[in-house]
Amino acid sequence: MTTKRAAIFDVDGTLVDTNHLHVVTWWEAFRQAGHRVPMGEIHQAVGLSSGDLIVHLLGDDRDPDDDEQLTAAHHALYATYFDRLPALDSAGDLLRTLAARGWEIVLATSASGAELSALRSAIDADDVILGSASADDVAEGKPAPDPVEQAREIADVPGEHAVFVGDTVWDMKAAVRDGVAPVAVLSGGIPRADLEAAGARAVYRDVDDLLAHLDTSVFADQE
Repeated sequence: MTTKRAAIFDVDGTLVDTNHLHVVTWWEAFRQAGHRVPMGEIHQAVGLSSGDLIVHLLGDDRDPDDDEQLTAAHHALYATYFDRLPALDSAGDLLRTLAARGWEIVLATSASGAELSALRSAIDADDVILGSASADDVAEGKPAPDPVEQAREIADVPGEHAVFVGDTVWDMKAAVRDGVAPVAVLSGGIPRADLEAAGARAVYRDVDDLLAHLDTSVFADQE
């Protein structure tokens, strides 16, 4: 009997080249609200849920009543790109290759609603994506393990038979905490050393590089 396995993927910065769009649109949202937040700090926070990102960057002494307005401003600015979000090279090919090898494909992302729909449209691989654990589905976002755990539950797979691919330290920490194999890509702009320190078992340039080395990857170890 073939063991069921889950290939869980982050989306922003991993399958779709959107991290720097998030940086610019969050920077503008903060600027409009009177906050000066360096883009480098925003970049390090990308991958957190909107609420956690705001707390991480502005701290507990901010006026929390402004959080909803900041989130709405970022969403409105980012939504102007929905019709042209760029999938990273081989994103769809990697998902289809893994699916053909018997892997259940699930997304684990802080995106939800129209944003998640736009990202999935960019990836153009809905025929092999079993489902997604979005920000709407969990109590806490990454680095809490909740999104990865929810993705595994969608696939009905235990941690030892799952691999999570992401591009941020938050992704790696969430994977480690849930007990799945963490694999990182550099396409989100986070340094290799930071990803390895957060628990990445292997680091690839991007999903195209991972696809090229799939037969010697963590995925091959579980086949």
